[in-house]
Amino acid sequence: MELKPALEAVLMVVDEPATEEHLAKVLGRTRREVADVLRELADEYDTQRRGFELRQVAGGWRYYTRPAYASAVESFVLDGQHARLTQAALETLAVVAYRQPVSRSRVSAVRGVNCDGVMRTLLQRGLVVEAGAEPETGAILYRTTNYFLERMGLRGLDELPELAPFLPEADAVEAESREAVPSFDPDHPD
Repeated sequence: MELKPALEAVLMVVDEPATEEHLAKVLGRTRREVADVLRELADEYDTQRRGFELRQVAGGWRYYTRPAYASAVESFVLDGQHARLTQAALETLAVVAYRQPVSRSRVSAVRGVNCDGVMRTLLQRGLVVEAGAEPETGAILYRTTNYFLERMGLRGLDELPELAPFLPEADAVEAESREAVPSFDPDHPD
């Protein structure tokens, strides 16, 4: 079986980025062979200026619409519907991305408003997931998903831009978060 068309066929049906290791295992090849052919395919699509491209994101490879044709696909898929995130959802998602794992109450404290409804939306869209519980309070913690990385075009969280120019000092934000979240002392329930 030729590797190049086999990779194209498999990548046509993936729901999330496929790792080089997984593709190598499935196709009975070495990771190096698969990695080389994936890069070759990505270069070919770029050279041919196809309507799609092969990108490495979120630890794997997947086909994407070439940005120049995104509006055509968006028109076809949405057909007049708006599926964009609200400003509140974007702000909440940013807090989760930079502070993860983080509880809803901490996100609300950073944003200064209740974010329960927005968090439900982000969960439904698959951009965040539950990530355990906070040991001190038992509050559910949230983190971003691989789908978030994929939608943002990032290979990993380390590719998020630095926050320094956009937010107050991290210590000040953390102090505000602690003040906004009431603590519970079992010896003094009042």
